[in-house]
Amino acid sequence: MNVQTIMVIGAGQMGSGIAQVCAMANFKVYLHDLKEEYVQKGVASIAAQLSRQVNKGRMTPEDRDGVLDRLLPSTSIQNAAEADLIIEAVVENMDVKTQVFKMLDEMAPEHAILASNTSSLPITEIAAVTKRPEKVIGMHFMNPVPVMKLVEIIRGLQTSDEVYETIESITKKIGKVPVEVQDFPGFISNRILMPMINEAIFALYEGVAEPEAIDEIMKLGMNHPMGPLTLADFIGLDTCLYIMETLHEGFGDDKYRPCPLLRKYVKAGWLGKKTGKGFYTYN
Repeated sequence: MNVQTIMVIGAGQMGSGIAQVCAMANFKVYLHDLKEEYVQKGVASIAAQLSRQVNKGRMTPEDRDGVLDRLLPSTSIQNAAEADLIIEAVVENMDVKTQVFKMLDEMAPEHAILASNTSSLPITEIAAVTKRPEKVIGMHFMNPVPVMKLVEIIRGLQTSDEVYETIESITKKIGKVPVEVQDFPGFISNRILMPMINEAIFALYEGVAEPEAIDEIMKLGMNHPMGPLTLADFIGLDTCLYIMETLHEGFGDDKYRPCPLLRKYVKAGWLGKKTGKGFYTYN
């Protein structure tokens, strides 16, 4: 399957990162969001990242300009008609994602592949709202996208071999390492990561240690680059809670029960770095 034009839905941190690496791999890329200001913020973020690469001597100014030339801002979902591959990177909410996929299924050409950057939601369920479930697949990028090498590729129940092979090839072309995963709640990355973070929150909740001590033990004792509570703040505590709820509901196993302290912080609006307060306070 020949993919030349990619559309990324959602110009936030993940979406703009995905658009950047695709444009750097010589794909024509539409970066789409609901409002012009969101799109321009995403484009500005990409431009700033590329300029830093130029300043470090890792990229020429001509190469940077070429990447930006291949990046097309979009606020019209009609642009989906031009795409061979559409990568959805909107909020981690099943209702929102299924609405997006219904629209894309109507707008996109018959041959187009529809991919979701979901970190935990079932691809089979997302695919079921389309008339092309064999062309729906998961591409779970890691954050920050330009730096992290892994992409979890998740097959839905009906995802075709041709579609999988196409996405595997594109993943390699954009400089990432594809790893095949079957469609189970949380896939592999979050099925392992989120219970670890949740257990760290339980340790804090039970008064076993302070946040700094918990993080230091995991950094120095387990060689993790970032402690679990710092990482939770970076991811967003609302996202952590949503993924834990997805795991708990999907498996029906109480080992995935979200810690009450996590729920309390989310209800208080303490969502981590993005709100200035989570397990730590940020200026």
